[in-house]
Amino acid sequence: MTLLVLLGALLTALGLFGLGYCIRQGFVIRRDKPSPEVARSALQRLVAVNLGSVALATIGLVLVVAGLMLG
Repeated sequence: MTLLVLLGALLTALGLFGLGYCIRQGFVIRRDKPSPEVARSALQRLVAVNLGSVALATIGLVLVVAGLMLG
């Protein structure tokens, strides 16, 4: 069960790094002040990364909880 907890912690950390990336890129997009079409395109890609990061962090937390409950 220790492996399950460690794997879950790793996935959660990767998800949190992805969220940090999204925040940083959001600030970069806002700082650069691109045209509305370019900004919309960049933000749509960023939303996909954001959703993936949240899903990865959620799966990681589920694995941590499962590992703790089983162990």
